[in-house]
Amino acid sequence: MMKTIRIGTRGSALALVQAEKVKELLLKIQPNLAVEICKIKTTGDILKDKPLDELGGKGVFVKEIEKKLLENEVDIAVHSLKDMPALLTDGLILAAFLEREDPRDMIFSSENKSLA
Repeated sequence: MMKTIRIGTRGSALALVQAEKVKELLLKIQPNLAVEICKIKTTGDILKDKPLDELGGKGVFVKEIEKKLLENEVDIAVHSLKDMPALLTDGLILAAFLEREDPRDMIFSSENKSLA
């Protein structure tokens, strides 16, 4: 029987791109593996209009996914490190990182000035 790896992740565009990258890398190592991406709505996704500090801080984007990990509903989780709290939940480990992309992908401008 073929093993299925269930990847828990948020449904945001960035989270899905990251999860697809993990899936691609897993299949590169083990081509016969079945990999399923499981989108999980988090408190941060549901209550988008509330300030982060009112929701309880960074953990609001990972709590529900961590719960599914601990309950064996998903096998691994993919998060942006920016969403991770400083202290990990008991029973979970940070096991791997994707190679970092170029961090210079943002432009900030005052008064909406363009590059032109």
